[in-house]
Amino acid sequence: MNTEELQVAAFEIILHSGTARATVHEAFAVMRLGHYDEASQKLEAANTELVEAHHAQTKLLQDYASGVEIKIEIIMVHAQDHLMTTMTLREVALEMLELYKKLEEK
Repeated sequence: MNTEELQVAAFEIILHSGTARATVHEAFAVMRLGHYDEASQKLEAANTELVEAHHAQTKLLQDYASGVEIKIEIIMVHAQDHLMTTMTLREVALEMLELYKKLEEK
């Protein structure tokens, strides 16, 4: 795999995880307003973006497993960091959504 292909994959991961991150923050905003269905929809949309980012990541892993040499550059480290922190942020948002719902019940 050449450098350009690796950079394209990294930017794909960054693009999709960045969109997901922004959508999670939108979900936080509507959660605070008590719009839980809308927040849930936004978190599902964020997940769709994360799946797209994960596809790019999986292709790299499959290539590597097939014996393709992949030189890791700093942009790929950044992309992986972006993806993993966004996945974690979404998981936290899902938990917070449930907490907001329980607080409103009381």
